[in-house]
Amino acid sequence: MDRLYIFDTTLRDGEQVPGCQLNTVEKIHVARQLELLGVDVIEAGFPISSPGDFESVVQISKAVTWPTICALTRAVEKDIDCAAEALQYAKHKRIHTGIGTSDSHILYKFKSNRDEIIERAIAATRYAKRYVEDVEFYCEDAGRTDNEYLARVVEAVIKAGATVVNIPDTTGYCLPEEYGAKIKYLMDHVDGIDRAILSTHCHNDLGMATANSIAGVLNGARQVETTINGIGERAGNTSQEEVVMILKCHHDLGIETNINTEKIYATSRMVSSLMNMPVQANKAIVGKNAFAHSSGIHQDGVLKNASTYEIMNPKDVGIDSGSIILTARSGRAALRHRLEIYDIKMNEEQLDKVYQEFLLLADKKKEVNDDDILQLVGRDRRDQSHIKLEHLQVTSGRGTRPVAAITLDIAGEQFTGAAVGNGPVDAAINALKQIIRREMTLKEFTIQAINRGSNDVGKVHMQVEYNGVAYYGFGANTDIVTASVEAYIDCINKFKK
Repeated sequence: MDRLYIFDTTLRDGEQVPGCQLNTVEKIHVARQLELLGVDVIEAGFPISSPGDFESVVQISKAVTWPTICALTRAVEKDIDCAAEALQYAKHKRIHTGIGTSDSHILYKFKSNRDEIIERAIAATRYAKRYVEDVEFYCEDAGRTDNEYLARVVEAVIKAGATVVNIPDTTGYCLPEEYGAKIKYLMDHVDGIDRAILSTHCHNDLGMATANSIAGVLNGARQVETTINGIGERAGNTSQEEVVMILKCHHDLGIETNINTEKIYATSRMVSSLMNMPVQANKAIVGKNAFAHSSGIHQDGVLKNASTYEIMNPKDVGIDSGSIILTARSGRAALRHRLEIYDIKMNEEQLDKVYQEFLLLADKKKEVNDDDILQLVGRDRRDQSHIKLEHLQVTSGRGTRPVAAITLDIAGEQFTGAAVGNGPVDAAINALKQIIRREMTLKEFTIQAINRGSNDVGKVHMQVEYNGVAYYGFGANTDIVTASVEAYIDCINKFKK
């Protein structure tokens, strides 16, 4: 297998998204997760840009063990000095310096000429080489740079000591065929290209970042610069999870990465949460609908054999399983599957009758949930539950710490608990835990938007982990605290006995 290096710039390029800045402690959490994920290079920041960025590079260098820690600079000596100082504690360090090479950058940004830019590129590479052995040089706006001139720049910086040369499609302008041809041209025309690795760094302005990166890899690039969830400047960067899973699915290409794919989803959720940047539902690999099926034809196929409509196993990216979403487009197979989860068996005639009622309900609702299904067949999930909520009282307000008192019916016997919390929901769940003494971890908590008035039903979806297994629960109530507790109880009722 041929090795592809994964360069992660979530903490540098990804953090340039307005409103998504992280503090140093948060950056360390992400960096450690990236190490667990298996990325080869972590671009920790741009040290000269701010004291905060400088400190983050210092602390990440101390916190992370085996990945290379990279710091960005311009082709300016004081930038390189600053980066070298910030990287002093890194076990494996890299300085990433460079300059714009397109005529647009040369003429309008630098008011210079091609020959002078090559001289500045050589000087910056040699200067960085004084501090570190591993120097990466970026040719900014390489996507719009003439290939012949770009080859001259790449050859010059390799001779000056660059170990990696980055070929960014900075504006996301290139077509995949065009970008792939650019990498191939450099592989064929740069003297000494075997002494360095070519790297892709593609932006997503036209939605082609991943396609361009893969085209680059297929033509000889052996490092791909990516971000988690594809976040980044403007429309974002190449999505790491997409590149990794493309190569895993197309194993016939003979190219592998060091990524532990089972940690992809957890890493995605961490970055999304810390940066307060939700992942779109239909995002490839990590979106909540990436493994969801609502079409009857698809559901029937997946229930018979998952490979009919799933080209990868959800477990391979850290998701327990695909999901069957019941909508007006769902078929009898999906309905039967959902009923069997609750050990409800029906013959064809009974199923057909319930299915017709299901379709009438599904036409009125966007999605039919488990409670709806149980009511259709004359069963109330609450009646089947081992644990039921009997009473909940929460006191909260400005200047007071929220306090909750709760009564549960457990197999016909009542138990009461009380607790305080950081908020009314936290207090209520803490009171619940006073009674249900198990090591449970709340992994996900989502409140569906209420938009039809203050008396509308609030819906809560929750994920709780118990004994290493994730359980999903649902609650609905006009009181959002009650809905949250009911969702938590729903999770507990699904624990394997």
